[in-house]
Amino acid sequence: MDQNWAAQVAPSLDDFEALADEAIAALPARFREAAAGVLLRVVDLADDATLDAMDIEDPFELTGLYDGIPLTQKSVMDQPDHPDTIWLYRRAILEEWIARGDVALGELVTHVYVHELAHHLGWSDADIATVDRWWE
Repeated sequence: MDQNWAAQVAPSLDDFEALADEAIAALPARFREAAAGVLLRVVDLADDATLDAMDIEDPFELTGLYDGIPLTQKSVMDQPDHPDTIWLYRRAILEEWIARGDVALGELVTHVYVHELAHHLGWSDADIATVDRWWE
């Protein structure tokens, strides 16, 4: 193995966004259309206000978040104060990737993104589990 590990660096926020963009491009057309209406934000970790609102103490426990009104609950009367957004938390995802040690980073980013997009589509965690048995 001739890889020079001393020259390697952790994937950047831009690298994560590129991985998420690849995941979006690979979606079936009907889901890609829904994804087009959702802002993608990639940051290192969830902020304190988000963690407090979710009653999470350890920021490494949150790899992604959908912040918005699911399509199944939207109304023409809604006056949103911000766009529907999918948040990916780079450092938390990296920690999970390291802990697993058996999955490609792109696969993990795709899984987290798709899980959050499913919330936008109005699916519950139980609904997601019926179609995404990724952890098996």
